[in-house]
Amino acid sequence: MDFLRPASWEEALAAKAEHPTAVPIAGGTDVMVEINFDHRRPEYLMDLNRIGELSEWQVGQDSVRLGASVPYSAVMDNLRAELPGLALASHTVASPQIRNRGGVGGNLGTASPAGDAHPALLAAGAEVEAASVRGTRMIPIDEFYTGVKRNALAPDELIRAVHIKKADGPQQYSKVGTRNAMVIAVCAFGLALHPETRTVRTGIGSAAPTPVRAKEAEDFLNAALEEGGFWESGKIITPSVAKQFAQLAAGACNPIDDVRGTAAYRRHAVGIMARRTLGWTWEQYRGAGRTLEGAA
Repeated sequence: MDFLRPASWEEALAAKAEHPTAVPIAGGTDVMVEINFDHRRPEYLMDLNRIGELSEWQVGQDSVRLGASVPYSAVMDNLRAELPGLALASHTVASPQIRNRGGVGGNLGTASPAGDAHPALLAAGAEVEAASVRGTRMIPIDEFYTGVKRNALAPDELIRAVHIKKADGPQQYSKVGTRNAMVIAVCAFGLALHPETRTVRTGIGSAAPTPVRAKEAEDFLNAALEEGGFWESGKIITPSVAKQFAQLAAGACNPIDDVRGTAAYRRHAVGIMARRTLGWTWEQYRGAGRTLEGAA
Protein backbone atom coordinates (compact mmCIF):
# COMPACT_ATOMS: atom_id res chain seq x y z
CA MET A 1 0.00 0.00 0.00
CA ASP A 2 1.49 3.33 -1.11
CA PHE A 3 0.97 6.47 0.97
CA LEU A 4 0.27 9.79 -0.78
CA ARG A 5 0.50 13.06 1.17
CA PRO A 6 -0.35 16.07 -0.99
CA ALA A 7 0.55 19.50 0.42
CA SER A 8 -2.19 21.43 -1.41
CA TRP A 9 -5.64 20.91 -2.86
CA GLU A 10 -4.23 21.13 -6.38
CA GLU A 11 -1.72 18.38 -5.56
CA ALA A 12 -4.51 16.24 -4.11
CA LEU A 13 -6.61 16.55 -7.27
CA ALA A 14 -3.61 15.74 -9.46
CA ALA A 15 -2.80 12.69 -7.33
CA LYS A 16 -6.41 11.49 -7.47
CA ALA A 17 -6.42 11.90 -11.26
CA GLU A 18 -3.21 9.88 -11.54
CA HIS A 19 -4.35 7.27 -9.01
CA PRO A 20 -8.18 7.02 -9.22
CA THR A 21 -8.25 4.09 -6.77
CA ALA A 22 -6.56 6.15 -4.05
CA VAL A 23 -8.65 6.24 -0.86
CA PRO A 24 -8.70 9.68 0.80
CA ILE A 25 -8.20 9.84 4.54
CA ALA A 26 -8.54 12.75 6.97
CA GLY A 27 -10.00 11.66 10.31
CA GLY A 28 -9.53 8.00 9.42
CA THR A 29 -12.31 6.90 11.75
CA ASP A 30 -13.86 4.60 9.12
CA VAL A 31 -11.03 3.73 6.75
CA MET A 32 -8.44 2.85 9.39
CA VAL A 33 -10.85 0.50 11.15
CA GLU A 34 -11.39 -1.40 7.90
CA ILE A 35 -7.65 -1.53 7.24
CA ASN A 36 -6.81 -2.63 10.78
CA PHE A 37 -9.30 -5.50 10.55
CA ASP A 38 -8.02 -6.35 7.06
CA HIS A 39 -11.45 -5.74 5.55
CA ARG A 40 -9.90 -3.35 3.05
CA ARG A 41 -6.45 -3.03 1.53
CA PRO A 42 -6.37 -0.07 -0.89
CA GLU A 43 -3.50 0.24 -3.35
CA TYR A 44 -3.06 3.92 -2.44
CA LEU A 45 -3.97 5.83 0.70
CA MET A 46 -4.15 9.63 0.36
CA ASP A 47 -3.67 11.70 3.52
CA LEU A 48 -5.49 15.07 3.26
CA ASN A 49 -4.50 16.44 6.66
CA ARG A 50 -1.98 18.92 5.27
CA ILE A 51 -4.72 20.76 3.34
CA GLY A 52 -5.92 23.34 5.85
CA GLU A 53 -8.88 24.65 3.85
CA LEU A 54 -10.67 21.32 4.27
CA SER A 55 -10.93 21.99 8.02
CA GLU A 56 -12.50 25.43 7.60
CA TRP A 57 -16.10 26.54 7.40
CA GLN A 58 -17.83 29.71 6.25
CA VAL A 59 -21.23 30.97 7.37
CA GLY A 60 -22.90 32.87 4.54
CA GLN A 61 -26.15 34.76 4.43
CA ASP A 62 -28.21 31.71 3.48
CA SER A 63 -25.97 28.68 3.90
CA VAL A 64 -22.94 27.16 5.57
CA ARG A 65 -20.00 25.85 3.57
CA LEU A 66 -18.53 23.03 5.62
CA GLY A 67 -15.07 21.83 4.62
CA ALA A 68 -14.85 18.08 4.13
CA SER A 69 -12.54 17.63 7.14
CA VAL A 70 -14.39 19.82 9.65
CA PRO A 71 -14.83 17.54 12.69
CA TYR A 72 -18.16 16.82 14.35
CA SER A 73 -16.99 18.59 17.50
CA ALA A 74 -16.62 21.85 15.55
CA VAL A 75 -20.20 21.54 14.28
CA MET A 76 -21.42 20.99 17.83
CA ASP A 77 -19.43 23.89 19.27
CA ASN A 78 -19.80 26.49 16.53
CA LEU A 79 -22.76 25.75 14.24
CA ARG A 80 -25.53 24.65 16.57
CA ALA A 81 -27.76 27.61 15.63
CA GLU A 82 -27.19 27.36 11.88
CA LEU A 83 -27.22 23.56 11.59
CA PRO A 84 -29.20 22.24 14.57
CA GLY A 85 -30.07 18.88 13.02
CA LEU A 86 -26.47 18.11 12.12
CA ALA A 87 -25.30 19.29 15.54
CA LEU A 88 -27.73 16.89 17.23
CA ALA A 89 -26.55 14.06 14.98
CA SER A 90 -22.92 14.93 15.79
CA HIS A 91 -23.64 14.44 19.49
CA THR A 92 -24.43 10.78 18.83
CA VAL A 93 -21.20 10.02 16.97
CA ALA A 94 -18.98 7.67 18.97
CA SER A 95 -16.71 9.20 21.63
CA PRO A 96 -15.29 12.73 22.09
CA GLN A 97 -12.01 11.51 20.59
CA ILE A 98 -13.76 10.30 17.43
CA ARG A 99 -15.88 13.47 17.23
CA ASN A 100 -12.65 15.46 17.27
CA ARG A 101 -11.34 13.51 14.27
CA GLY A 102 -14.26 12.31 12.16
CA GLY A 103 -16.27 14.61 9.92
CA VAL A 104 -19.13 14.86 7.48
CA GLY A 105 -16.88 14.52 4.44
CA GLY A 106 -15.70 11.11 5.57
CA ASN A 107 -19.26 10.05 6.37
CA LEU A 108 -20.29 10.99 2.83
CA GLY A 109 -17.30 9.31 1.24
CA THR A 110 -17.96 6.06 3.06
CA ALA A 111 -21.69 6.37 2.24
CA SER A 112 -22.66 3.75 4.81
CA PRO A 113 -26.45 3.62 5.25
CA ALA A 114 -25.79 3.76 9.01
CA GLY A 115 -23.75 6.99 8.85
CA ASP A 116 -24.98 9.36 11.54
CA ALA A 117 -24.81 12.55 9.45
CA HIS A 118 -26.91 11.36 6.52
CA PRO A 119 -30.46 11.80 7.90
CA ALA A 120 -29.67 15.37 8.99
CA LEU A 121 -28.11 16.22 5.62
CA LEU A 122 -31.11 14.82 3.75
CA ALA A 123 -33.57 16.71 5.95
CA ALA A 124 -31.64 19.96 5.55
CA GLY A 125 -31.31 19.61 1.76
CA ALA A 126 -27.51 19.70 1.53
CA GLU A 127 -25.31 19.77 -1.56
CA VAL A 128 -21.93 18.07 -1.94
CA GLU A 129 -19.12 20.03 -3.59
CA ALA A 130 -17.09 17.53 -5.61
CA ALA A 131 -13.90 18.50 -7.43
CA SER A 132 -11.39 17.02 -9.84
CA VAL A 133 -8.79 18.33 -12.27
CA ARG A 134 -11.73 18.63 -14.70
CA GLY A 135 -13.54 21.15 -12.50
CA THR A 136 -16.06 21.43 -9.68
CA ARG A 137 -19.70 20.36 -9.52
CA MET A 138 -22.47 20.42 -6.95
CA ILE A 139 -24.28 17.15 -6.23
CA PRO A 140 -27.70 17.44 -4.52
CA ILE A 141 -27.78 15.19 -1.46
CA ASP A 142 -30.80 13.33 -2.88
CA GLU A 143 -28.64 12.17 -5.80
CA PHE A 144 -25.47 11.43 -3.86
CA TYR A 145 -26.20 7.95 -2.46
CA THR A 146 -26.26 5.38 -5.26
CA GLY A 147 -26.06 2.03 -3.43
CA VAL A 148 -24.75 0.25 -0.36
CA LYS A 149 -21.56 2.19 0.51
CA ARG A 150 -21.57 3.73 -2.98
CA ASN A 151 -21.88 7.37 -3.96
CA ALA A 152 -22.07 9.57 -7.04
CA LEU A 153 -18.41 10.62 -7.03
CA ALA A 154 -16.43 9.94 -10.20
CA PRO A 155 -13.18 7.96 -9.73
CA ASP A 156 -11.07 11.13 -10.03
CA GLU A 157 -13.21 13.29 -7.71
CA LEU A 158 -12.75 14.30 -4.09
CA ILE A 159 -15.25 15.89 -1.70
CA ARG A 160 -14.16 19.45 -1.03
CA ALA A 161 -17.07 20.72 1.05
CA VAL A 162 -20.73 20.34 1.95
CA HIS A 163 -23.13 23.24 1.48
CA ILE A 164 -26.05 23.25 3.90
CA LYS A 165 -28.82 25.82 4.07
CA LYS A 166 -29.01 27.61 7.40
CA ALA A 167 -32.00 26.41 9.40
CA ASP A 168 -35.08 28.59 8.93
CA GLY A 169 -37.09 26.44 11.33
CA PRO A 170 -36.71 23.73 13.98
CA GLN A 171 -34.79 20.54 13.22
CA GLN A 172 -34.55 17.28 15.13
CA TYR A 173 -32.59 14.04 15.02
CA SER A 174 -33.30 10.72 16.68
CA LYS A 175 -31.26 7.53 16.77
CA VAL A 176 -31.99 4.05 18.08
CA GLY A 177 -29.13 2.01 19.50
CA THR A 178 -28.08 0.17 22.61
CA ARG A 179 -26.89 3.55 23.91
CA ASN A 180 -26.85 7.16 22.71
CA ALA A 181 -23.31 7.15 21.27
CA MET A 182 -20.39 4.73 20.76
CA VAL A 183 -22.73 2.55 18.75
CA ILE A 184 -23.76 2.01 15.13
CA ALA A 185 -27.36 3.08 14.66
CA VAL A 186 -30.02 0.41 14.48
CA CYS A 187 -31.93 3.14 12.67
CA ALA A 188 -32.04 6.93 12.71
CA PHE A 189 -34.42 9.68 11.66
CA GLY A 190 -33.96 13.36 10.90
CA LEU A 191 -36.66 15.96 10.37
CA ALA A 192 -36.48 19.63 9.43
CA LEU A 193 -39.26 22.21 9.19
CA HIS A 194 -38.76 24.82 6.48
CA PRO A 195 -41.31 27.57 7.24
CA GLU A 196 -40.02 29.83 4.46
CA THR A 197 -41.17 27.31 1.85
CA ARG A 198 -43.80 25.71 4.09
CA THR A 199 -42.29 22.29 3.61
CA VAL A 200 -41.02 19.45 5.75
CA ARG A 201 -38.03 17.26 4.82
CA THR A 202 -36.95 13.98 6.37
CA GLY A 203 -33.97 11.63 6.39
CA ILE A 204 -33.78 7.97 7.37
CA GLY A 205 -30.61 6.07 8.20
CA SER A 206 -29.80 2.39 8.60
CA ALA A 207 -33.22 1.25 7.39
CA ALA A 208 -32.61 0.82 3.65
CA PRO A 209 -29.66 0.05 1.33
CA THR A 210 -28.93 3.79 1.26
CA PRO A 211 -29.94 6.76 3.40
CA VAL A 212 -33.36 7.82 2.11
CA ARG A 213 -36.08 10.42 2.51
CA ALA A 214 -39.66 9.49 3.39
CA LYS A 215 -41.05 11.36 0.41
CA GLU A 216 -44.63 10.07 0.58
CA ALA A 217 -44.72 11.02 4.26
CA GLU A 218 -43.39 14.47 3.40
CA ASP A 219 -45.94 14.98 0.63
CA PHE A 220 -48.78 13.94 2.91
CA LEU A 221 -47.66 16.17 5.76
CA ASN A 222 -46.96 19.16 3.52
CA ALA A 223 -50.47 18.91 2.09
CA ALA A 224 -52.07 18.39 5.51
CA LEU A 225 -50.29 21.38 7.06
CA GLU A 226 -51.17 23.63 4.12
CA GLU A 227 -54.81 22.58 3.80
CA GLY A 228 -55.36 22.75 7.55
CA GLY A 229 -53.80 26.20 7.87
CA PHE A 230 -51.30 24.90 10.43
CA TRP A 231 -48.42 27.12 9.33
CA GLU A 232 -50.43 30.29 9.91
CA SER A 233 -52.29 29.26 13.05
CA GLY A 234 -49.56 27.25 14.73
CA LYS A 235 -52.23 24.96 16.14
CA ILE A 236 -51.40 21.52 17.44
CA ILE A 237 -51.07 18.83 14.77
CA THR A 238 -53.91 16.38 15.14
CA PRO A 239 -53.11 12.80 16.25
CA SER A 240 -54.54 11.39 13.02
CA VAL A 241 -52.15 13.46 10.91
CA ALA A 242 -49.17 12.51 13.09
CA LYS A 243 -50.15 8.83 12.95
CA GLN A 244 -50.48 8.83 9.16
CA PHE A 245 -47.15 10.62 8.80
CA ALA A 246 -45.49 8.02 11.03
CA GLN A 247 -47.00 5.11 9.08
CA LEU A 248 -45.84 6.55 5.75
CA ALA A 249 -42.36 7.17 7.15
CA ALA A 250 -42.15 3.55 8.28
CA GLY A 251 -43.32 2.51 4.82
CA ALA A 252 -40.36 4.32 3.23
CA CYS A 253 -37.99 1.82 4.85
CA ASN A 254 -36.53 -1.19 3.11
CA PRO A 255 -34.53 -2.71 5.97
CA ILE A 256 -32.83 -6.03 6.57
CA ASP A 257 -32.47 -8.34 9.54
CA ASP A 258 -29.00 -8.24 11.07
CA VAL A 259 -27.27 -8.59 14.43
CA ARG A 260 -28.37 -5.09 15.46
CA GLY A 261 -32.09 -5.50 14.80
CA THR A 262 -34.80 -7.04 12.67
CA ALA A 263 -36.41 -5.42 9.66
CA ALA A 264 -39.75 -5.31 11.47
CA TYR A 265 -38.22 -3.57 14.47
CA ARG A 266 -36.53 -0.98 12.27
CA ARG A 267 -39.79 -0.11 10.51
CA HIS A 268 -41.57 0.17 13.84
CA ALA A 269 -38.82 2.30 15.36
CA VAL A 270 -38.71 4.67 12.37
CA GLY A 271 -42.44 5.22 12.71
CA ILE A 272 -42.04 6.03 16.41
CA MET A 273 -39.14 8.41 15.72
CA ALA A 274 -41.06 10.12 12.91
CA ARG A 275 -44.02 10.83 15.18
CA ARG A 276 -41.85 12.02 18.06
CA THR A 277 -39.56 14.27 16.01
CA LEU A 278 -42.61 15.80 14.34
CA GLY A 279 -44.05 16.56 17.76
CA TRP A 280 -40.79 18.05 19.02
CA THR A 281 -40.17 20.26 15.99
CA TRP A 282 -43.76 21.45 15.78
CA GLU A 283 -43.79 22.43 19.45
CA GLN A 284 -40.63 24.44 18.82
CA TYR A 285 -42.27 26.10 15.83
CA ARG A 286 -45.39 26.92 17.82
CA GLY A 287 -43.30 28.35 20.64
CA ALA A 288 -39.99 30.14 20.28
CA GLY A 289 -39.83 29.92 16.51
CA ARG A 290 -43.18 31.58 15.87
CA THR A 291 -42.58 34.15 18.61
CA LEU A 292 -39.37 35.24 16.90
CA GLU A 293 -41.10 35.20 13.53
CA GLY A 294 -43.84 37.45 14.84
CA ALA A 295 -41.36 39.82 16.48
CA ALA A 296 -39.52 40.22 13.18
